[in-house]
Amino acid sequence: MRALIQRVSQASVHVEGKEVASIGQGFLVLLGVAGGDGEAEAAWLARKIAGLRLFEDDAGKMNLGLADVGGAVLAVSQFTLYGDARKGRRPSFTRAAPPKEAQALYDRFCTILAGEGVPVEKGVFQAHMEVSLVNDGPVTLWLEQDSD
Repeated sequence: MRALIQRVSQASVHVEGKEVASIGQGFLVLLGVAGGDGEAEAAWLARKIAGLRLFEDDAGKMNLGLADVGGAVLAVSQFTLYGDARKGRRPSFTRAAPPKEAQALYDRFCTILAGEGVPVEKGVFQAHMEVSLVNDGPVTLWLEQDSD
């Protein structure tokens, strides 16, 4: 599994012109699921994100986590994180998990994250989404936990 985490002051998802999810301060998490990923990868990534300290304290150091700032997560499934564009001009997505498998792990990731006390909003799986965000910092972090 891969996650691109962006610290945001706000983020939202629209589908067919309607807002389906939004958060204020927190993380926008773009989540990619690879074939072969399972419960262990979802749990590791969810717990890692729940505990990340990416918010600044009074001294300007990144010492505060989501719970400290009352933050939330907007989780958006994104199979294109497993796009391979090393050859040719059109990416290959063969490493991405099949939709049924990916949706189950995306949902499980969100459930585990919520179980860690993090408010979670979700995009719409397999929908064409318009994702808006205000990246705070900017702060962007890449996390990966492979099943290999």
